[in-house]
Amino acid sequence: MTARLDPFAAAPSLMKNWFSISTAVASSLEPSLIELVKIRASQINGCANCINMHTAEARAKGETEQRIYLLSAWREAPCYTDRERAALAWTEALTRLSEGHEHEHAYPALETEFTQEEQVKLTLMINVINGWNRLAVGFGLWVEPAAATAIAEKAVA
Repeated sequence: MTARLDPFAAAPSLMKNWFSISTAVASSLEPSLIELVKIRASQINGCANCINMHTAEARAKGETEQRIYLLSAWREAPCYTDRERAALAWTEALTRLSEGHEHEHAYPALETEFTQEEQVKLTLMINVINGWNRLAVGFGLWVEPAAATAIAEKAVA
């Protein structure tokens, strides 16, 4: 796939701000949960770039192959905690918002497993990854995980 444009070159100031917000939100909850959310939203959105990047990041942070492979079938897989299940249900409900209002069904588990502050943090993370998915899919972006570090360093400089 050939990228249509480089958003960091086209709108450097805004992309620097977007990256900074993304980083802050991603560091607001436990890393394993954040990576599961990023992967699941990216699967739903069909974002190969983000699936590739975030599965590599999840592995680097100690996530198991089993849990990564089973993520698309998390409801049937016994290897996720109740907190992770609540986050994944919330991720799916908000990522698929246009398909119906499943967030009403997902909210009770979210409320049980997450404080109000954590609910906001998780919701912001879901918004951030959906935004990245739309940038990557819309502009045909592909970044190898090893190159993402260099891009990240440049974005915060």
